[in-house]
Amino acid sequence: MDHTSNQDNQQLFSLLTSLQKASKDLQKTPIFSTHEPQSTLEPFLHLEKDANPILSNDPHLSKLSQLLCNLKTLLEKLQKYQGYTLPSILRRQIINYKIYQVAYSIDTEIQAYFDRQSVQNLVETLEGSDDEDEKVKVLAEFEKRLSQGFDSYFQDLILKAKVFSILELLLCDSSCSIRIQDQVALVIASLIRFNKDVFVGLVLMGPTVRALISMPSCCSIRVLSLLIKFIRIPLVDELEAHKEIPRIISLLSSENVSIQVGALDCILGIAYYGRREAIEAMLEAGLVEKLVKLQRLEKQSNDDENGTNNGGGSKSDPKMECDEEGYVGNCPFEGCVARFAVQLEAGEMLSKKEKIEFKLEILRRVREASISEAETATIVAEVLWGSSP
Repeated sequence: MDHTSNQDNQQLFSLLTSLQKASKDLQKTPIFSTHEPQSTLEPFLHLEKDANPILSNDPHLSKLSQLLCNLKTLLEKLQKYQGYTLPSILRRQIINYKIYQVAYSIDTEIQAYFDRQSVQNLVETLEGSDDEDEKVKVLAEFEKRLSQGFDSYFQDLILKAKVFSILELLLCDSSCSIRIQDQVALVIASLIRFNKDVFVGLVLMGPTVRALISMPSCCSIRVLSLLIKFIRIPLVDELEAHKEIPRIISLLSSENVSIQVGALDCILGIAYYGRREAIEAMLEAGLVEKLVKLQRLEKQSNDDENGTNNGGGSKSDPKMECDEEGYVGNCPFEGCVARFAVQLEAGEMLSKKEKIEFKLEILRRVREASISEAETATIVAEVLWGSSP
């Protein structure tokens, strides 16, 4: 029984996919310019014959069935006006325009059907399945659909099915695997891209941000960085209000370099969009001291590697590769103190006076945190003269 049902579903999916492709081709084809329209429309005529018995079994596809009947009628009419008299030419133009409209409606109707099935399958799998691979698969497919751009009907389906609430529950569920939670985080970022006006409010009101910081994984911190870029000032205000900024700063001490890099991305975003209170929270959490240390360790590592290479040896560890923010990966913390200072100086929410005060405070902390005059001189020069953020 289940096998037969799966076969029927596969047959329906294959038919609808073919119909959708034919409808898109029909929309792109200038039918009125060909002398043999039958050759252009033949795929639809063939599919329409196969579709009737299949579509009639599903009440959700009754509108599509009617559209196919309308298209068949229009195609039959088109055959009657193939002459070159002015009335025939005008009628062909009118019919061709109606064919385009029906083809567009067929495309839209099929996509709406696919979207309904997609959201229903997503909800059923996330709530009812114990198969981790299946959950990751439907989440990845959902993310791919979101990446196609905004669609009001698809958004209505998402909201009515309470998809965001389901995603939040998974993100906050400690028993949920990190693999699933990472994919959930990526989907949430895609929802913000899909329609920031609707989904930003849901992110700010719920536990999403706190869950991302608490996980933490390379993916979750990267998504947090993306959310800061998407949501900007409101999210930074929320981070400061809920005392989450020190937790982000603490991630710079992670043993995972990718998490450290993700945390630095978040910090640079906060520096640009943060108010005075947010910047103070970062400085009080020891940000400058941590950045100085990271910059020092990276320089020492590079010096060691250069010494090894000059001696004809090979590197003991592969270099990290990272393309976050356009600065690549062999040296993710190079000039990080100056990058922070530049972001702060270019930021949107601080007055000129506040920027000067914070720059002086950064310089003071650099002098205290440095272990040599050479290190102090190098970092102070970078901060004073600026560095590419």
